[in-house]
Amino acid sequence: MGKKQTTQEAILNILNQQNGSPLNYKQICSRLSIHDSSGRNHITKTLHKLKNKGVVEEQSKGKYFIKPPSYLHQGTLDVNQQGNGYLISDEFSDDVFIDKRHFNKAFHGDTVSFKIMPSKGKRRKQGAVVQIIKRQKTQYVGVVEEFDHGFFVQPKTTNLPFLLSKENIGKAKLGDCVLVSIHEWKPKSNYPQAVVQEILGTPGNHETEIHTIMATHGLPRNFNKEIDEYAMQLKTEIGKDEIAVRRDFRDILTFTIDPKDAKDFDDAISFQVLSKDRFEVGIHIADVSHYVEPGSILDKEAYQRATSIYLVDRVVPMLPEKLSNQICSLRPNEEKLTFSAVFEITSTGEVKSEWYGKTVILSKARFAYEEAQHMISSQTKTIPANISLTTTEYTVNDDVFQAIQHLQNIASTRRKNRLKNGAINFNKQEVRFDLDDQNNPREVLIKESKAANHLIEEFMLLANESVATYIGNRKQAPPFVYRVHDEPNEEKLAQFSRIAFGLGYKLNLNTPNTTAKSINLLLQQIDQKPEKNLLDTLAIRSMSKAIYTTQNIGHYGLHFTHYTHFTSPIRRYPDVIIHRLLQHYLTQKTLPKTDDLEEQLKHCTDQEILATKAERDSIKFMQVKYISKHIGSTKKGSISGLTERGVFIELEESKCEGFVRIQDLPDDYYYYDAAQLKMIGQKTKKEYQLGDSIHVLIVATDLIKRQIDLSIVDD
Repeated sequence: MGKKQTTQEAILNILNQQNGSPLNYKQICSRLSIHDSSGRNHITKTLHKLKNKGVVEEQSKGKYFIKPPSYLHQGTLDVNQQGNGYLISDEFSDDVFIDKRHFNKAFHGDTVSFKIMPSKGKRRKQGAVVQIIKRQKTQYVGVVEEFDHGFFVQPKTTNLPFLLSKENIGKAKLGDCVLVSIHEWKPKSNYPQAVVQEILGTPGNHETEIHTIMATHGLPRNFNKEIDEYAMQLKTEIGKDEIAVRRDFRDILTFTIDPKDAKDFDDAISFQVLSKDRFEVGIHIADVSHYVEPGSILDKEAYQRATSIYLVDRVVPMLPEKLSNQICSLRPNEEKLTFSAVFEITSTGEVKSEWYGKTVILSKARFAYEEAQHMISSQTKTIPANISLTTTEYTVNDDVFQAIQHLQNIASTRRKNRLKNGAINFNKQEVRFDLDDQNNPREVLIKESKAANHLIEEFMLLANESVATYIGNRKQAPPFVYRVHDEPNEEKLAQFSRIAFGLGYKLNLNTPNTTAKSINLLLQQIDQKPEKNLLDTLAIRSMSKAIYTTQNIGHYGLHFTHYTHFTSPIRRYPDVIIHRLLQHYLTQKTLPKTDDLEEQLKHCTDQEILATKAERDSIKFMQVKYISKHIGSTKKGSISGLTERGVFIELEESKCEGFVRIQDLPDDYYYYDAAQLKMIGQKTKKEYQLGDSIHVLIVATDLIKRQIDLSIVDD
């Protein structure tokens, strides 16, 4: 049976037949026999994506054609663990295989131009790199090693050693972990010459490993002196003239609810009763754009970083501490400049009116989630000492207590409606660590989201959705920033469905809406079950990745037609862009210059992905550090992954993931069945599959490689 054609392939086939003549979406739908509104909408979304990728061009509004074919193609080199290469290109529906002999000095992740190699019959297309257009990385991390004729570094991200001459090794010594860049790569040499840029320290040392994580992903650790000095000179006082041009909320009850250890507070909520069933709720966001002027060195640095990074033992902020923790942080009893979304809303969460604009606030109180949760769950104003931020018992003012109760009721109703309408309730267990003074993990803890967390989340979602809708629903929607989330990957969704079915659950994948509701039902059914974390993970993996773009295709996971990020400008640069654009549209009639906006948003998405990888690496490092204290002990876990190399097992108590090599599986020789996602014994036919509960012995750990070696213990 032939492979089912994707929507993108169907559109490209039709446009290819036009020999450069354009078609609009209605003509394409007609040729594909698509007549329903849902199908036409999907074609429109797909055309936008193909245009953004540069695969098709828009000749005039709504008319698309294929770019003329070229001898050379552009794509990204993807190298797997076995060293095989694949060229990922929008110009081909399948990845193009590339033998390592034809990498032409390109590395994994590099953007390259390539040619298609002649091949006989119907064999898979094969390519060869012609030119490196852009290196994904310009700096690499590795340990200085010695060989017969000198020194080299073996970067963590490539199998190719980098040579170090005496002139380029600097003060680095054998065994040092270093940051290097390629100095020269001679045409006839198989290996590049590198130069040491920085000595990171001794491998395995805590600080060295955290620095290594950041450097591996090309992320900064500190601000340079010029940036810090610029930030220190910013005025902290708020003048009367500035207050005069803003809506004044200083006399309206306002407070913040954040994690106990938070240092930057970029959102506050104001509340007042208008009538029996009408309330005014203000979502007030730090006005970062007031202090970070476009084109300033501070703005350029914030853009390059694009996001704050939350490692297990520290935050690497997007903005210097003077801004993130002081000037822009909405600390209690301090006047602050904010950008606000203000709603007149009913007790059932129905929005009657909305207002957006610059404001000034004075937060009356700061609460930790635990304190707000206590008020919600116990219905008492007395905060006990063991959860109090001040570590002493105190009583909350009645107006604050009543405000939190009203806000909780509104948020709870909106959340129920949102999930009922098709938003997916992902609630995967996330870990955090209780660290001692030396940053050693005493305990692995599971983060919990309770009513207080959901309260803040719902009002942030309300602000984000409403701002995006306010701009996006205009008759001629101007350029704007959307946070979009495409429909799930069909192949991964089918795999998720097969595994869930094997564990006794059924998914309805007939339409995007029934899929979302079916996933929600499954996520409810598995709550408190052993397979919860596995199926949560598989559900998330089946989803597309959320990105920033000017092309609004909606947010599948949240079930919103319009969505943006307005609420965290201290830690996300797209939010700063959004504040600037929104203010422009509120106060001016002309369109701002947005020629490079899509490029900026791609950069922000890419930086967010790198930050997420660094955060995950830091968690993995700390998990390995924690498990190192338990070598020789037996733990219960479940199979979380399978590859031809072996079995990944997630430990139940700590959520740490370890590995059993295929040759170490007991009592038989096993082979990996990729179609069934199973390990099968050749003689016994015993099977290991995803979700299986299992007992394992912790054999060894490697802090540098961030690996946990396990062996299976017979029950």
